[in-house]
Amino acid sequence: MSAPLSSPAPSSYKNTPTRSASVHGVDFVHRQLGPDDGVPLVLLHHLAAVLDNWDPRVIDGLAVRRRVIAFDNRGVGASGGSTPDTIEAMARDAVLFIRTLGYQQVDLLGLSMGGFIAQVIAAEEPDLVRKVILAGTGPAGGPGIDKVTAITVRDTLKATLTRRDPKQFLFFTGTEGGRQAAHAFLERLKERTDNRDTSISLPSFRAQLKAIHRWGLQTPADLSRIPHPVLVANGESDRMVPSENTLDLAAGLPRGELVPLYPDAGHGGIFQYHDAFVPRALEFLES
Repeated sequence: MSAPLSSPAPSSYKNTPTRSASVHGVDFVHRQLGPDDGVPLVLLHHLAAVLDNWDPRVIDGLAVRRRVIAFDNRGVGASGGSTPDTIEAMARDAVLFIRTLGYQQVDLLGLSMGGFIAQVIAAEEPDLVRKVILAGTGPAGGPGIDKVTAITVRDTLKATLTRRDPKQFLFFTGTEGGRQAAHAFLERLKERTDNRDTSISLPSFRAQLKAIHRWGLQTPADLSRIPHPVLVANGESDRMVPSENTLDLAAGLPRGELVPLYPDAGHGGIFQYHDAFVPRALEFLES
């Protein structure tokens, strides 16, 4: 699973080698792409996602100018250990992973559940974080977040009955444009054909659902605890983490900056609009 650091630089995420880092005796798998200099961008992923669920257009685009690091947190995919059932514990594991790689400061891109984790890291480890991008996510106690489990189960059953991928329903709108975007995205996820990651296990999936539910039921977050520059993005029709959470984040964060909500887009808005999101994200990170 590990690749030597002396391997030739990959040209795309689809052929980036998977490495392994031992974090207090537990192996965390990860992939790195992009130039070695500058502050790295660490990616924090959504419910049930593993390394192969990142849109290669997003990672390849960001990696043109930034070091991008994607990883499976504890118990997820091919990483070892057991998945915690709180966002706070997931955040602590992510911090341990980042420090194991030797970084003193990073930028964060958190999508959905990964956005919850990014918020905790920024609040609890402010010196570790320089800038944050939050996509398809919301603050603790945000409206509708406690409904994620019910929505996920319902749409997964629908997908099973119709022989489709659940992400088609969970991440995209049901319009013609949404269906086309979903198809294109799912095809991009198939581009990597060798050394693919392990799918999430059912116990890990259940632990993540429990953590998300707890996050949704928490006392509303004190966003003033996050002093960093934060870019906030989402589709205008997010069913999983309702889009009003995105507006609440942008308004409540002391240095929050809103990307206008992407039209006819849902939870996977940054994937559907990758051609607009990537340059905006790079502009924010480099400003």
